[in-house]
Amino acid sequence: MKITRRNFVLSSAAAGLAATTSIAAKAQVPAIMTKSGIKPVVVASRNGLTMKNGGDLSCVETAFESMARGDDVLDSLIAGVNIVELDPEDTSVGYGGLPNADGVVQLDSCCMHGPRKQAGGVAAIEGVRTPSLVARAVMQHTDHHLLVGQGAQNFARNMGFKVEDDLNTERSRGLWLDWKRRVDPQHYLDPEKRLDAGAQAGLDMLHEGLIQQEDYYGTINCNGVNGRGDVCGVTTTSGLAWKIPGRVGDSPILGAGLYVDGAVGAAGSTGRGEANLYGLLSFLIVEEMRQGQHPKDAGMEALRRIRDNTIEKRLLNDRGLPNFNVKFYIINSVGDYAGVALYSGSDTSQYSVCTENGGELLALEALLQGESSA
Repeated sequence: MKITRRNFVLSSAAAGLAATTSIAAKAQVPAIMTKSGIKPVVVASRNGLTMKNGGDLSCVETAFESMARGDDVLDSLIAGVNIVELDPEDTSVGYGGLPNADGVVQLDSCCMHGPRKQAGGVAAIEGVRTPSLVARAVMQHTDHHLLVGQGAQNFARNMGFKVEDDLNTERSRGLWLDWKRRVDPQHYLDPEKRLDAGAQAGLDMLHEGLIQQEDYYGTINCNGVNGRGDVCGVTTTSGLAWKIPGRVGDSPILGAGLYVDGAVGAAGSTGRGEANLYGLLSFLIVEEMRQGQHPKDAGMEALRRIRDNTIEKRLLNDRGLPNFNVKFYIINSVGDYAGVALYSGSDTSQYSVCTENGGELLALEALLQGESSA
């Protein structure tokens, strides 16, 4: 759905604030109070535009329209990612996400509210399709930033969330069974061989086209700024496919899978979480922007850190470079944005953006050329 100026109007005045009511009234949305020079925008990973759960609007379009009505930015972003969490066709997030090595779907999420300087997260939570909503509840109803595992599930139940026995779909369970048959046909006794077999089975399924790299690593990150300069962000994921039960990557960790400073901007990630966790690189990106860097340049600095910190042979390709991908989605407080990646060698190396002109997919700008595996 194309979002036009009939939906809302950007304007400014000498005092720095203005509202245009007549056009907004025709569009039946509230007038937007917009600070001069701020360009409202929502950015997200590629699935923020491609997944719609059978509806008309994607994540970024839903979030932007909600912001345009004057809704809270974080509430708008979470309403957007809920579409992806509930979409059984997206095997990297929420319901139908690829399970862990035991066939259990464990989900992670965190959110940050720039103006309120609040945050919340959950990790390894089972049975709740929308972990982003539980993360927001942690932010709103506790004195904590992160709840995990059974404790996170108990909290969700106490808050009135529906807790299900199994979040697998027929598709996600079938893919897990395929992986399991490859990994353990004769019940491996050597733990090292079993670990190697598991990793190789996952890579084989990638190469055979059964799963995409973005589904193997999982995740959607979505960040937005409204016309008043309010910055928020949310990240939600089913995590690494076939992960060790209890494994938590970067997605629910403040400063890694997401970081927001309301006065500066926001950054979030998808891809190999361990590489991001080592440097808390979403925090680094926001700090680089605090020093005046454009979102693209700040993101490239984070990618250089990943390249330089990746020295284990098992994590290097034949060129001596990382054999995985990491992507960052970045905005600053005036609406400048960027999407960057270690590699951009595939047709899925895109990210989602929604402005007043509607949603679109843009190419990620890459630090390294070619494919991660080459």
